[in-house]
Amino acid sequence: MSLILYICNMILEPIKFKPIIKEKIWGGIKLKTLLGKKSGSDKIGESWEISSVDTAISVAITTKDSGKTLTELIQKYKGKLVGEKVYNKFGNKFPLLIKYIDAKENLSIQLHPNDELAQKRHQCFGKTEMWYVMQADKNAELIVGFKQKTSKKEYVKSLKNNKIKELLNVDKVNTGDVYFIKTGTIHAIGAGVMLAEIQQTSDITYRIYDWDRKDTEGNLRKLHTEDALDAIDFEVKETYLTTYTKTKNKAKLMVKCPYFTTNILQVESSVKVNHSKKDSFIIYMCVQGNVIFAHENKTVQLNYGESLLIPNSLNEFEILSNKKSELLEIYIN
Repeated sequence: MSLILYICNMILEPIKFKPIIKEKIWGGIKLKTLLGKKSGSDKIGESWEISSVDTAISVAITTKDSGKTLTELIQKYKGKLVGEKVYNKFGNKFPLLIKYIDAKENLSIQLHPNDELAQKRHQCFGKTEMWYVMQADKNAELIVGFKQKTSKKEYVKSLKNNKIKELLNVDKVNTGDVYFIKTGTIHAIGAGVMLAEIQQTSDITYRIYDWDRKDTEGNLRKLHTEDALDAIDFEVKETYLTTYTKTKNKAKLMVKCPYFTTNILQVESSVKVNHSKKDSFIIYMCVQGNVIFAHENKTVQLNYGESLLIPNSLNEFEILSNKKSELLEIYIN
């Protein structure tokens, strides 16, 4: 009995992971200067905060299991870490990929396949995702979806003539803007935008236009024109911006889909949290200020631009802040 209790208690604490820094042709320095990520590069495009993508698996840095990979932790603790239903569905594969992204230059115009197509072609999950804008330069933009009804024939013609942007919805953005990007939706992060991204565990992207940009070796980057044709969602929406509200010390829903639920939690002074009714891990991304997680005389600080994984077995804790702070709260519903 004592051994069982010991094993259970070992993960009754929040887990931080070492950020996996991704240099990108379009990346900049904001992840260093604003979020404190460590890198010698001036083209940091992404910081993968929590990942089980085969080529980039996160490593724990703040627990008794420091040095173990996320996959090893799931293998060891199973449902106690990720939730029983989550473990039964996904096994040792963590279902979400958590990132911070800085676009010094425009990203390529792209889209992602759904689960069915991704499984058929790539033997992996599709890529449903959401964005939370953390900082945006003046007049910075995001591309999301079509602005008008468009046929496949019109789309192909505009692509060949380098006029694809004329068909697409372009929004100027501000801090706090939220976009839900379902599979098949054409999208691109514009220059000057730094954001938090929550997505399915997948690294499959169909690039359809890249601004005639060349890589470091002087070559045009590969496009996925044919693959994208079967994956595009031509639906037109009145708006692609997600609306939500904030309430002090109470989690408020932003996005809910089969793959993840994301709330915004505004913390002032302190808030007591009880997740006992959820059968899931909880992830917190700090998008403003900084907070302290307190549980059984143990504390973990979460600073602006950091991320934290709360095990399913840790149901109750307190979040403290000496100034107004904001967290994204993410879990599997």
